[in-house]
Amino acid sequence: MVGIVSYGTYIPIYRIKTEEIARIWGENGETISKGLGVKQKSIPNLDEDTATIAVEAAREAVYRAKIDPTHIDAIYVGSESHPYAVKPTATIVGEALEVGNYYFAADLEFACKAGTAGIQICYSMVKSDMIRYGVAIGADTSQGAPGDALEYSASAGGAAYIIGKKGVIAEIIKTVSFTSDTPDFWRREGKPYPKHGGRFTGQPAYFRHITSAAEKIMEELDLKPSDFNYAVFHQPNGKFPVRVAKMLGFSKEQISPGLVVPYIGNTYSGSSLIGLAATLDIAKTDELILLVSFGSGAGSDAFVLRVTDEIENFERKPGVWEKIEKGVFVDYGMYVKLRRKIKMGD
Repeated sequence: MVGIVSYGTYIPIYRIKTEEIARIWGENGETISKGLGVKQKSIPNLDEDTATIAVEAAREAVYRAKIDPTHIDAIYVGSESHPYAVKPTATIVGEALEVGNYYFAADLEFACKAGTAGIQICYSMVKSDMIRYGVAIGADTSQGAPGDALEYSASAGGAAYIIGKKGVIAEIIKTVSFTSDTPDFWRREGKPYPKHGGRFTGQPAYFRHITSAAEKIMEELDLKPSDFNYAVFHQPNGKFPVRVAKMLGFSKEQISPGLVVPYIGNTYSGSSLIGLAATLDIAKTDELILLVSFGSGAGSDAFVLRVTDEIENFERKPGVWEKIEKGVFVDYGMYVKLRRKIKMGD
């Protein structure tokens, strides 16, 4: 059995409401909030970046797993906002966890699905007995240009998953990927903010890839939506995951526990993984979970997970929703101040 041994999450404490952003740009905040399905979003503090978020999430995962950090043989950090263009985030995490020096490490970038790509790599390495435990992290401090539609949802947060064979709380039964060259969202080297294809990001990108990956994995395992207790889909906003769930035949009750985007925004590489963590927070033995990520460019990773009885004794406090409820709201002036990053030299 190979699967999730532990998980941890980190969500910055600061929040800003959609209405507050809209107020600055002279737009109708209530209309935008309803249209996006996003009420508020998380904001990183001045001293918070992808590295610090990844470290905090990973530390919680290691603490909950109660394993020797030196038994972690691989660390992969997925993000599109790594603090360095040339220098890995994974080594910072490894040093903070005190895993030693003999471990595989790399940073991954596949828009919002880089974290699930890391899980697939760790899963394969554990299954082949190449490593004992692997850590896969999805974390971001996502970017949105002032006044752009992305500013209302681009947020910060991350989740870390320890993959192994001992003490598995959720077995990875199967994983499938659906990939194409569909450039609905991109950011050129050196550019501070990404660009997007507007409505093009919907049907040919998000919906096509999510449904294709989900349908393929269910077909190969001879499963249907009613066989699952929960489903988690990538959450670029509050509307897309609800719509794709309906398209596939899943109910709102199946996706509600992991639907965190209305309250923290789109954490990009952390999005589907934080949603999965919120779902695991309440999951019970033998329940089935479908996880499908999405990354612009484009691709989706689908997973079928079976919760084991190990979860009954697993420490799940504080839960994701507890962290969400502890948010501190700021106005746009403070938001701008917090968006400023300290410029570091060589």
